[in-house]
Amino acid sequence: MIRVRFAPSPTGYLHVGGARTALFNWLYARRHGGLFVLRIEDTDTQRSSWEMVSGIVDGLRWMGLDWDEGPDIGGPHAPYFQSQRLDQYREAAARLVAQGSAYYCYCTPESLQQKRQAAEAAGGGWLYDRTCCTLTAGEVAAREATGAPRAVRFKVPRGSTSFIDLVHGRIEFPNAVIEDFVVLRSDLQPTYHLSVVVDDIEMAMTHVVRGDDHISNTPKQVLLYDAFGSSPPAFAHVPLILGTDKKRLSKRHGATSVMEYPRLGYLPEAMVNFLALLGWSPGGDEELLARDELIQMFALEGISGGNAVFNPEKLDWVNQQHIQRLTPEDLASRLEPWLRDKGLWSEHFGSSRRDWFVALVQLFQPRLKRLDQFTHEAGPLLRDDVIYEAQAVAKHLRPELHEPLSLLASKFAMLDPFTAQPLEMTLRALAETLQLKPASLIHATRVAVTGRAASPGLFEMLELAGRERVGERLRKALTHVAPPA
Repeated sequence: MIRVRFAPSPTGYLHVGGARTALFNWLYARRHGGLFVLRIEDTDTQRSSWEMVSGIVDGLRWMGLDWDEGPDIGGPHAPYFQSQRLDQYREAAARLVAQGSAYYCYCTPESLQQKRQAAEAAGGGWLYDRTCCTLTAGEVAAREATGAPRAVRFKVPRGSTSFIDLVHGRIEFPNAVIEDFVVLRSDLQPTYHLSVVVDDIEMAMTHVVRGDDHISNTPKQVLLYDAFGSSPPAFAHVPLILGTDKKRLSKRHGATSVMEYPRLGYLPEAMVNFLALLGWSPGGDEELLARDELIQMFALEGISGGNAVFNPEKLDWVNQQHIQRLTPEDLASRLEPWLRDKGLWSEHFGSSRRDWFVALVQLFQPRLKRLDQFTHEAGPLLRDDVIYEAQAVAKHLRPELHEPLSLLASKFAMLDPFTAQPLEMTLRALAETLQLKPASLIHATRVAVTGRAASPGLFEMLELAGRERVGERLRKALTHVAPPA
């Protein structure tokens, strides 16, 4: 069975790159009927609580990425916090020493720093010189007798280390460029290389899908798999995500925390669609894909070797398209929290005025790129007052329109039914009688009722505003229109 994992460090939030990695793993597991495991890599014991990873968990849940095993639900390979697995790592390090694959290193951080600085001053790089690898049994015993602090270093063999990457093909590193790396520090804390390999072996991971920045870590981990007598999983290193300036994505490019996006008005299905296509292609030109479609089409072979660019404008477009795919009823439900936050929600919108509210949502739906825009766009029909845009008033509420607007208010007051088609016919007939261009009266009416120069279809909006509100606002607008001299 396919087994993949997402193994974040508890940094407090799920960033965009991590979310894309989690998504690729999740899609691959769901595509093949496998299992998706959440493992928290927190070897710092002070950060081993579930609360410390709530930012990551919230992001995964918002995106709809559920896991089959993990800290909160358990599983056959629990615990899923690395801070609760320290004994396994220490035992694994001891096995490596016992079989001759690793050795104790008593070098102090100060001595190592001095050697490194000396090498750099001479214009060269520095790899650990194996000082402690050549210690005799007596020298080791003497240091042990004094209780000298010691780390455990892996003994890198001669030759080269290669692996097949499902994205990049065969990758090979000469072992001469890999120093004898530490697997257990002198404070008995494991390094990343040891803990990740021990966990992936014990949790039976079949594939490791992660960012390109881990490629340089992979040969060390392949060496550890060999030393433990285990076959390594299949590796797939996915391209990094860059900003539009082709530099690595960071806060200067905008929000990098996934949980900023729901607050900015993005749909989770849009974010999933957008992230899935950052570095992966299903083939063909289709760009709008639902979650089930992504699962059916996802394949590691479709991952590109080149870096992906996070384009906010493209995300806006994808989000807008997914908003258009929602039913007005579904969209209305998703907009409720936004209206509550702005104090614009009425409990009647969920009961007696539900049909009216859904119709209002449907009217503004084509204009929305993000959910947060609705409170502004539909504000004139959600508030009792009108906020006039000065430029719109100056341009469209001209003195010569004082009488036409007054007449229009009278005609609308008697109109029955007060629906879009009769409203339009009444306005156009009045414009013809007064020998006005219909557009001038339409624009003036829009500003009078909404305070703005732009809106969705005027007559559909007037119908939703209702006879009483339209009449009241037309009369109020007359105070902004001085009668012609």
